[in-house]
Amino acid sequence: MKNVFATRWGIIAVGAVIGAGAAMLQYLGNPGNMGICVACFERDIAGAVGFHRAAVVQYMRPEIIGFVLGSLAAALAFREFRPRGGSAPIVRFFLGVFAMIGALVFLGCPWRAMLRLAGGDGNAILGLIGLIAGIWIGTRFLKKGYSLGRTQKLAPGAGWVLPAVFAALFVLMLIYPRAEGAEKTGILFYSVKGPGAMYAPLAVSVIAGLVIGFIAQRSRFCTMGAFRDLILFKQVHLFSGVVALVISAGLVNLILGQFQPGFAGQPVAHTQHVWNAMGMVLAGLAFALAGGCPGRQLFLSGEGDGDAAIFVLGMIVGAAVSHNFGLASSPAGVGPHGIAAVVIGLAVCLVIGFTMKQPQTGGAR
Repeated sequence: MKNVFATRWGIIAVGAVIGAGAAMLQYLGNPGNMGICVACFERDIAGAVGFHRAAVVQYMRPEIIGFVLGSLAAALAFREFRPRGGSAPIVRFFLGVFAMIGALVFLGCPWRAMLRLAGGDGNAILGLIGLIAGIWIGTRFLKKGYSLGRTQKLAPGAGWVLPAVFAALFVLMLIYPRAEGAEKTGILFYSVKGPGAMYAPLAVSVIAGLVIGFIAQRSRFCTMGAFRDLILFKQVHLFSGVVALVISAGLVNLILGQFQPGFAGQPVAHTQHVWNAMGMVLAGLAFALAGGCPGRQLFLSGEGDGDAAIFVLGMIVGAAVSHNFGLASSPAGVGPHGIAAVVIGLAVCLVIGFTMKQPQTGGAR
């Protein structure tokens, strides 16, 4: 049966659903210009389980859990659940760590950069310029033979590990729900103010996550891949979905009165333009070297890709590192050690890019 989501109009429809859905989630309670942000929401999950103690960003975001389980459902339904892994897992882990550090210096993943733009946040322009620059650097390495190696087929149980972990986190959320005014319920932490205390109704968030996870898995939606394919191959297939995301989110924001153009006073954003850009240079390069944006890594994890799961875990650890060691930005500006972390991260990613090439086989020519 033809996969309609993978067609040109299918990817446009998927992008439109994600953009409109994100704007609606914001209207229903999620933070401003953050109806969906994979990096920010994974950071909130890290806070919810106590990996960091930044009190304003602790909440078990059900959208992220829905992404993985929705993708799992699609993969099982269409016989695309293929447990695999073994492609430089330790490298992928640290790419995930540094991708998160860069994203939290900017204050958003590629999805949120698009949504910030669709909400009128001019600072997102600098972030997108940085993202494209980082992906462009990554494509130079790809053209010169960069590779993390081949994956191997794994036993079925290996592909179920990350979906099972996220399902367990959702069960914990049901057992220990947020209590009004309480910073902790059972073993989970909850924000009582700040972005972590802003959320859409649970049922709406779960359904949105499951739907987006399902259709994104079918369409192979990926923001990093969109720019990579445009730069390397002049292909606009995935890019058309990204454009649809921005347009649909912008239209819904206009209808709901959520479009507020400008640079100053934007929700969960800062105006240090150089580091808005440089944070996303680091994130974009890490995404390109890892082979997918943070959303795509979640969807691949739902398909049973253990390498993508390692990247996801790296991002969650990166969120904890960012907040425990003063790397993450806030609306007041870049964290005290954020600039140093971006410089170190870029150096590490460049070393990975230059050194990760598969050895040539065969005799001399």
